Amino acid sequence: MHAYRSQTCAELNTAHVGQTVRLAGWVHRVRDHGGILFIDLRDHYGMTQVLCDPDSPVFAQMEEVRSEWCIRIDGVVKARDAELVNPKIPTGEIEVFVRDLEVLGAAGELPLMVFGDQEYPEETRLSYRYLDLRREKMQENMKLRSDVVASMRRRMWDIGFREYQTPIITASSPEGARDFLVPSRLHPGRFYALPQAPQQFKQLLMVSGFDKYFQIAPCFRDEDPRADRSPTDFYQLDLEMSFVEQQDVFDTVEPVIAGVFEEFGKGAVVDQDWPQISYRDAALWYGTDKPDLRNPIKMQVVNEHFAGSGFAIFAKLLEQEGTQVRAIPAPGGGSRKFCDRMNAFAQKEGLPGMGYIFWREKTADAVAQEMGITVKEAQARMKAGEVAGGMEAAGPLAKNIGPERTEAIRQQLGLGLGDAAFFLGGKPKDFEAVAGRARTVIGEELGLTDKNRFAFAWIVDFPIYERDEETGRVDFEHNPFSMPQGGMAALEGDPLEVLGYQYDLACNGYELVSGAIRNHRPEIMFKAFEIAGYGADEVRKRFGGMVNAFQYGAPPHGGCAAGIDRIVMLLADEANIREVILFPMNQRAEDLMMNAPSEPTSDQLMELGLRVIPQD
Repeated sequence: MHAYRSQTCAELNTAHVGQTVRLAGWVHRVRDHGGILFIDLRDHYGMTQVLCDPDSPVFAQMEEVRSEWCIRIDGVVKARDAELVNPKIPTGEIEVFVRDLEVLGAAGELPLMVFGDQEYPEETRLSYRYLDLRREKMQENMKLRSDVVASMRRRMWDIGFREYQTPIITASSPEGARDFLVPSRLHPGRFYALPQAPQQFKQLLMVSGFDKYFQIAPCFRDEDPRADRSPTDFYQLDLEMSFVEQQDVFDTVEPVIAGVFEEFGKGAVVDQDWPQISYRDAALWYGTDKPDLRNPIKMQVVNEHFAGSGFAIFAKLLEQEGTQVRAIPAPGGGSRKFCDRMNAFAQKEGLPGMGYIFWREKTADAVAQEMGITVKEAQARMKAGEVAGGMEAAGPLAKNIGPERTEAIRQQLGLGLGDAAFFLGGKPKDFEAVAGRARTVIGEELGLTDKNRFAFAWIVDFPIYERDEETGRVDFEHNPFSMPQGGMAALEGDPLEVLGYQYDLACNGYELVSGAIRNHRPEIMFKAFEIAGYGADEVRKRFGGMVNAFQYGAPPHGGCAAGIDRIVMLLADEANIREVILFPMNQRAEDLMMNAPSEPTSDQLMELGLRVIPQD
């Protein structure tokens, strides 16, 4: 027999009754039932109930065993009585009577319990991550991650891609975040960098003639942490293709991503229609470039209904250049209580408030005023059914702009009795993000968001440039390496109108994929950077390797990268990315288990020619 086990803790069934077996694992739970000890023995694969009574030669030794001890047992498989069968586990029809026991690793007092669903502070969980990872949910999350990566690899090979590895130590290259720098011992005073992405190398692979590349690539960015972003490193499915246009990339990526979500989505609906929405429309309709299309709410511009109206705040605001008033429809939100709650939400977001109108049944007061009768008479006629109450608009905005304008708003938004609309105004960039979050809250609270669904959308037509309102300087708003739509001719006009062949894939409010058709023409690249104030010498200094390569017959190429951590987070239905990463950093970018970052020794600093300047 093997030194540690003849089967795993998930394999035994009634076919093994009467056999002597050997199992190894961790003590999940100990129960003492009147002198008989029951232990749930757990390994990576499952659970088996083992028991021991005073007739067992190791009963006294078994009494010493505690939770999370690692043990090996020998015993005889017995069938459980019918009333004691546990249908929740594969081994629920049997149990093992222990004849021999070896303690492979005793455990001290536990800082967190593996058994059960008790919540622990993040500091505790990350300090003892090896214990946290023993918990059932974490085991399932990490197995899911492994399976998703394997599925991605298979799917990419199946469609003709090969996997190539790009360097981990390279030159610093601005990708939109801070680099992690690595000092060079052989070249004092000079630094390598960990790659923010394999961007330049995969483009160089296309120049090298490899045609189709992919990689499960580690990326390193010194970023501020968020619930959906690691502050140090992450993994992505990185790919690049030669001789392609934007739609070719979409047609390649969609089956891979859809297939992964269908395979691991636990029965949730995976939308087959992936609309292509321009960046500007996404900002207008959803207040974000990563919209959650499970929520049907689409915002609209309602300037004409407030211009010159009795609501002075919006009327005066619309006299200023570049301002808008946008409406957020709220089907089913037509109560003052809900409207007040959303107004409070806007105030928490730092705004003075959020205007609203809601539509309700007409009151007797309103009917009396319309018909020129007393309120009492109106009540009587309404009760008798002689007068239909109908619908009226309520709220401060409705009183200020009047019935004709409120009715026009209602019709534009397609709303009716029991519905509401919320309004924000100003320069769109100042309120769009809050409007987007308000849309999300409204969809959640009113039950409009379909939770059992994965809804995808390609966001396209990103503007390449933006103008700083204070300095008037034009700079890149998005990826400077994207091919401008229209090529060189587009760069001769208004830079703020130049769109790039750049795209993101959004799903359920998260950006899952980002990519572009690359600017492979040196003359167009130099012109694009010149518009943003970067001279040719600076471009050659920063991106010399790529610029030089493009002088030697670069093919048209494009690609994208899909964030593996976020994909697994969605599939596992987790709200925090740390729940699907084996050994994540905390929110301060610290590894509490390995004590990183740590202070270097004096010898290390001397060898590298470095000196640490104390911070006040």
